[in-house]
Amino acid sequence: MYRTLVLLVGLFPAFGFGQVPYPQLPQPITAFSFEDKDWGVGATATPKRAPYHAPTPTSIPGARVVKTLELKALLESNRSLIIIDVLGSKNRQSVPGALWMAGAGAGDGQFFDAEKIRFSTALDKLTAGDKTRPIVFLCLSSECWLSYNASLHAVEAGYKDVIWYRGGTNAWSGASLEVVKAEPVAW
Repeated sequence: MYRTLVLLVGLFPAFGFGQVPYPQLPQPITAFSFEDKDWGVGATATPKRAPYHAPTPTSIPGARVVKTLELKALLESNRSLIIIDVLGSKNRQSVPGALWMAGAGAGDGQFFDAEKIRFSTALDKLTAGDKTRPIVFLCLSSECWLSYNASLHAVEAGYKDVIWYRGGTNAWSGASLEVVKAEPVAW
């Protein structure tokens, strides 16, 4: 019985951990704006310090990576998905439905216990306390660490279905998809 369960979890990790499955798309999945470029950067469980504009890894510990067309299909099929843009700017244009938590992607040395508590409290409000609810973090591109860091913060806070949209708004726009003004979230 145990071996069967381990095999099933290995074959279907989305079901094993309560993660929302990505919709099936024709393979290979088209990538936009370097969202799948391997910059040769290794994944790390430690948030990156500034400067945040630098090549990112292709994977992230404790979370999943989603490409543009997968995210589009996921948004069309799953209304419980929460999308959080963490890029700082005066007026942020982002993926439709995105909430804007500027500064939530700060790295070690700038994200202290007080910020972690505020971040966790804000996520708790957005998810109504449901730590299995899928949350997507994004920023500008595959050369922006802010969404990577925010994803790590969410994993550390106990969220089970954290999704990193590595391509960010550059990939979304590169696919000729609509961007809209993101809704700011005070945290």
